[in-house]
Amino acid sequence: MRSALLPVAATLAVQALMSMATITLPVLAPEAARDVGVPVAYIGLFVALIYATGMASGLVSAGLVHRLGALRVSQLCLLSGAAGLALAASGWLPLLVLGAVLIGCGYGPVTPASSHILSRTAPARHLSMIFSLKQTGVPIGGVLAGTLLPAVALWGSWRASVLLVAMACAACALLIAPLRATLDTDLRPRAPIDLGSIGEPLRMMMVNRAGRVLALSSFFFAAIQLCLATYLVAFLTRELGYGLVQAGLMLAAAQAAGIAGRLISGAIADRSGRPTRVLGVMGCIMGLSAAAAAISLASHGPDIVTLLVCAAFGASAIGWNGVFLAEVARQAPPGGVTAATAGALFVTFGGILTGPTVFAFLIEGGMSYRTAFMVIAAPALLCGLLLLWIKPAPPPSPP
Repeated sequence: MRSALLPVAATLAVQALMSMATITLPVLAPEAARDVGVPVAYIGLFVALIYATGMASGLVSAGLVHRLGALRVSQLCLLSGAAGLALAASGWLPLLVLGAVLIGCGYGPVTPASSHILSRTAPARHLSMIFSLKQTGVPIGGVLAGTLLPAVALWGSWRASVLLVAMACAACALLIAPLRATLDTDLRPRAPIDLGSIGEPLRMMMVNRAGRVLALSSFFFAAIQLCLATYLVAFLTRELGYGLVQAGLMLAAAQAAGIAGRLISGAIADRSGRPTRVLGVMGCIMGLSAAAAAISLASHGPDIVTLLVCAAFGASAIGWNGVFLAEVARQAPPGGVTAATAGALFVTFGGILTGPTVFAFLIEGGMSYRTAFMVIAAPALLCGLLLLWIKPAPPPSPP
């Protein structure tokens, strides 16, 4: 366990900052959209563009990791995210689009690269917990974004907040460089990056029925998670009358609860030995809690009620990723963790791409935020029930 501490710390930092990069504009949407001259709901299209690019860049991640090294790829991801944020800070719509593409190019390979590192360094009996710990970087990035960025925006401007995150990404890329000597020791300089290698992650995902159900469930789980992260602030400010800082703190509470949800679910999955069942329970909880949040937040009640509802929603909708990625790695064939993760994330990113986009069109079509949240809750609940019903697949036999 001790040997995994440094790899976990490095991958956790990279994950947190890249997560923060993707959520920076959604957190600042009420301020940024006014300057750019677009409706706030269109921030979902910005997020969709990030993840559409991430889907494509994730498919080449296996070849990149084998050729350049997982840590080197992580550094390049951070620098790509920093460059994208710098362009987005201009406030000019064409550069915002290009910035979203660069952030997506950086975000796609981050998780396959970290899975490659952790699958080589983490003890098998603690795999779900280790992956869940690393995946707390996603809600940690959300907590940092929700607490720091609105305050910086009010003190300076939304552009200053964006540039602050860009500088943090660049600094992290430099700080983790010394770890290459110990973590990038399995390079294959001639590893292919061609159409065959791009299709391998998708083929690997379709090998067994349990893997297909996992990937399908991740589509809808990711959709509801990103709608929470993208639209909670807009919901609270536009329909319930919260200020930007208050709404940011509510988002931070949801993200913080997501950290606890990931750690608890990882520990339960390792102890029970039934990670697929744990994912099923999480799916049921997130579907029910999304519907409950939509109903209970219909009117602006006491702040403590809003805080508790946001925390419950966040714990379930954000808490599933670590167990999911550990199970994907567990079911991957020897030497295929990076490709299997990339294939699963292709479907996951499809949900991230689709969820905020559909949500944006629902809002622009006249639907309330409350009703839109209820619409996206139903598929997640059905997938949770499906995961509870299917028989988990055994791990592949070693060669």
